[in-house]
Amino acid sequence: MNLFKPDPSHLSEKKEDPTSAAWQSVWDTLTHLGLRGTMMRYAGHLLILMVVATAAWMARSSLLDLVPAKIQINPPTTLLQTATAIPVETSVLPSSPSAGGITFLSRFINARTFLPDQPRSDVVVYTVVSGDTLFGIAAKYNLQPETLLWSNNTVLKDDPDLLTPGMNLYILPVDGVYYQWHESDKLSAIAENYGVNVVDIVSWPGNQLDPNIDPEKPAIAPGTWLVIPGGYREFVQWQVPILRRTDKMKWIWGGAGACQGPYLSSSQGSGYFIWPTNSHAVTGNPYTPWHHAIDLFAHLGDNVYASDSGVVVFSGMSSWGYGNLIVIDHGNGWQTVYAHLSVINAGCGADVTKGEVIGLAGSTGNSTGPHLHFEIQNTGYGYVNPLDFLPPP
Repeated sequence: MNLFKPDPSHLSEKKEDPTSAAWQSVWDTLTHLGLRGTMMRYAGHLLILMVVATAAWMARSSLLDLVPAKIQINPPTTLLQTATAIPVETSVLPSSPSAGGITFLSRFINARTFLPDQPRSDVVVYTVVSGDTLFGIAAKYNLQPETLLWSNNTVLKDDPDLLTPGMNLYILPVDGVYYQWHESDKLSAIAENYGVNVVDIVSWPGNQLDPNIDPEKPAIAPGTWLVIPGGYREFVQWQVPILRRTDKMKWIWGGAGACQGPYLSSSQGSGYFIWPTNSHAVTGNPYTPWHHAIDLFAHLGDNVYASDSGVVVFSGMSSWGYGNLIVIDHGNGWQTVYAHLSVINAGCGADVTKGEVIGLAGSTGNSTGPHLHFEIQNTGYGYVNPLDFLPPP
């Protein structure tokens, strides 16, 4: 029997917190909707971010120790106004006792002004040196080789093989034509001849022409040189003619090496060519529509071989800049040309066989260094690229 029964009025009544009840209601609702797991994941991510942020905040003093405590900027006393940017030099000042061992960064204004490279508008003169090629000079100035020919026609005559050491060449700032003005010229006619517009010529700054100039009566002084940017024209190039062993009349050309003929030899080529030098490298001017040859690398005195069998129809010095020249008629419509030789071993009318040494490589005539100028031509096809008819190197 329970003799003591506590009085409920003496016990403190536990009251429910409204806020806790509200959160419990929200939690029950999320559980009912199936969002409980999602909320738990987001809460976990948030907790991790808070921990990382707290750690970074606590470590801030260690990070700041790596940064100079003070950055001192020395502003210029006078504001320099210029159209170009003024470079700013940053220097590190040595630590001093008064600074407590702190290193200061100080900026100083450098009054020197550096202008960026500007496009060239003037024409320069280049002196050819030994070893130069037209293609090499053009590449040096970022120009097409045609521009050099069209700008120096009086000395090159559209033939890159006329290039010689000591020759002065006009180097245009852009691809185009360099034209010397004549008294009766008209800007409209010049522009049409070179495939450009009048405004292209007038607006080029190096020409220094009045923008309001009359295209028909421009009043330009005779002898004035004008850059025709983007201009072009057809080539007018001298070529070694086809020399048949039976055709005497075509041999009266080209200088002391011209043969008199006719030659009735039966020596005939196979139509299949071999390399005329031991080297198979084209290191000079390549074949182009206006350079009907390849310039093969060769040392002075290297052997030069007949590319196919035939009869020599030119042997000796050429008057067109080829120096010592040999031309072989192969009797089947084909002809090969070997120029700039230092020594000639096969004279006029000589029968030569494929692979025979006909001379030695050199640099005679208009040449900037030892090499072999080699051509192949045909009575029906005309000039062809020798690389298309020689075996793979």
